[in-house]
Amino acid sequence: MSQALWTKQGETLSHKNACKEFSLEEHEIFEAMRAGKLQYKENYAHGNPYYRLLRREVIDLAIELHGENFFKKQELEHKMKEVTNGINSCKRKLKKFEKEKELLIKKLDHFDK
Repeated sequence: MSQALWTKQGETLSHKNACKEFSLEEHEIFEAMRAGKLQYKENYAHGNPYYRLLRREVIDLAIELHGENFFKKQELEHKMKEVTNGINSCKRKLKKFEKEKELLIKKLDHFDK
């Protein structure tokens, strides 16, 4: 087990995020952990335990369980969700700025009178 992978950003993920990102069931991850297919480290967030997993091993497990095409489709769908969330975030920020702009225009108009 290379310690470098555990500290490198983006190389690990929690078992909860692995379920969401790769459409895996928790029991599939736990079975793979017990079988030695997944290396893990137990961490705690606000007193609640979770398992950190190596992303590469989770990808290999997803391909093994569901096939290459399913994995690629899930990867694209996950990326699509991220992009959609980013777009929606930008739209919310734009609305906020437009409201602020309207207020500033009204204040400027008040000075002209």
